[in-house]
Amino acid sequence: MSSPEAEPAAGPAAALPAVAPQLRALRRRASLTLEAAAREAGLSPAHLSRLETGQRQPSLPMLLSLARIYGTTVSELLGETAAVREAVTRAGDMEPTSAGGWTYRQAGSPGRGMQALRVQVPYGAQGDIVRVHPGEEWLYVLKGRLRLRLGDALHRLAPGDSAHFDSLTPHRIAAEDPDGVELLFVHTLLQSPTAALCLGPTQGDLS
Repeated sequence: MSSPEAEPAAGPAAALPAVAPQLRALRRRASLTLEAAAREAGLSPAHLSRLETGQRQPSLPMLLSLARIYGTTVSELLGETAAVREAVTRAGDMEPTSAGGWTYRQAGSPGRGMQALRVQVPYGAQGDIVRVHPGEEWLYVLKGRLRLRLGDALHRLAPGDSAHFDSLTPHRIAAEDPDGVELLFVHTLLQSPTAALCLGPTQGDLS
């Protein structure tokens, strides 16, 4: 396994904008010394100093770690200005988005530490995709019945049932009934979309 300070010569990290001024300002805002922040992030003080002076570009895992330590978001580390976010999401504003056969509707404000969605899962859609990624997930069955595999355990959920689990546990979600299933779904956003890992179809099924 590579060390925390190992960085690829190219790839996602190479495309990141210069974040040096933000890294230093947010560390100071968190009242952390260079040594303390580096220790929490698993870096050497010299390496963190090079990140703060722009001599090195941080990898995405480094940004995620530093964001948690500084009590902020990766967006703020990148210097992005957060838009004004409404606390209330109206039903009429939940525009549907389809991906992989599932239909998603935003049920919360974008750009926060958690993402809330209303999800429709048709029968037979994505049931063979294993998902593994950092964070936590919570789901609540609104309509239909759900098959949820967490590691080696299979769970069947009916309307009113919910599940809350660590997203690093390999998990698969599928509709139990031909009419599909509708869920409320909340997950933490400790990572950029590039941190999500879908292992794809696996042998066997959810039965």
